[in-house]
Order: sequence, then structure tokens, then C-alpha cells
Amino acid sequence: MIESKIKVLRKAAQVSTAQSSDKIWCVIAGNEEMVNNVAYAAISSKDRVEILFREHVNLKESFVQKKFDFIMIYGENDKVRDLSLICKENGGAYLKIAPYYVNNEPNLVLLVAPDDTIKKFTGDAEKANIKFSFILEDKTTGFIETDVYLTNKLPQIIRDIVNPLFKMTDVVLSTILISTEEQDAAKIKKVAKDNNVFVVEFKEILKEE
Repeated sequence: MIESKIKVLRKAAQVSTAQSSDKIWCVIAGNEEMVNNVAYAAISSKDRVEILFREHVNLKESFVQKKFDFIMIYGENDKVRDLSLICKENGGAYLKIAPYYVNNEPNLVLLVAPDDTIKKFTGDAEKANIKFSFILEDKTTGFIETDVYLTNKLPQIIRDIVNPLFKMTDVVLSTILISTEEQDAAKIKKVAKDNNVFVVEFKEILKEE
């Protein structure tokens, strides 16, 4: 999902490694409405901040479909702070990634998924003896959108009973930045994929063409 956007990110990545603390990356995740607000503010200040990419994610688990949006921006520290405040005021989660982390932490990997999914990913990674360290973490204070995903075989009367129950499900979204050893980076990506965790490996972003 992210591979097609690597070229778009490399330009910003090269700029970020120029020891400039005035510009940083920021990843923002949460419900669609919140991300729309952030995107609107970013577009209105496109001379100070750039939207690198945005994803709308639908995760189907059992009978529930979990929906959230994820956006990565790059720009002036002050403007990024303003956008992060919009995020928090609307219940979202964000991570501000300064050039320091890119330059000093090996094999950075960004993970975005519902909190329970992140916990399962962490457990599976530990069971597989994969070495990694938590660098940054944030969770939504508002809940992401959930919807009922049922097969057509179920009668409508059952749908009408079950639907309100699932719609009351409270789902928190987590964004995590981790660092891992080079030999474990591919393993981390595999475990993330197996657990339906959205993953961005910064090493691929920084790679020269």
C-alpha cells in the first residue's frame, strides 16, 4: 500500500536529514472528519507545510469493519504544531518526528492500527524474539468509526439486532514509532502485515534512487 508513494516521500526525507530542526515530519491518525480538518488547514498553508500522503484504511475483523484515516505531513515546526493541536482537539493521535530520530535511530518503523491490534502485534513480535524499541507513541482520545460487516446469508432481523451492538464498540487507534535492528526489520514488517497493521519503513523512504 505504501510502496507506490515511496518516491513522493524521498524528496522530503532528503531535506529532513540536512540537520534542519526547523522542519519536521508529523504523522496524524484518527477518524475521517478529523483528518479532513487537518488536511484543509495544511492545504491552506501549503507554502509552510506539505501533505506527503494520505490513506483511508478499512480493517475487517470478524463482523466489524474498523475505519480510520492516516496522513503524513512535512513542514515548518511551528505550523506542524498548529496542525497537531487540531488533531488533539478532535481526538486524534499524532507523532512529530524530528530529523534527530532519522539520523540517530537505526531502522525506524512507523505502525498505525487499532490499540488491540498493536498489542497483538507486540506480543507476536516478542514471541518471535524480534528485537525492537519504542521511540514514540500516541493514542486517539476519540474513537474511530466502526461498522458492521455481515454476510448476505444472515437474515435482516438478525442484522437489525446485532448492528446497534457493534456500533457501540469503542475502538482506540494507536500510532507507534519503533527502532529495530537491520536483520529484524523484514521480520517486523511481516508480523505487522500478518496483523493488519499499517507500516511505514523509513529506511525505504531514505533510500537513494
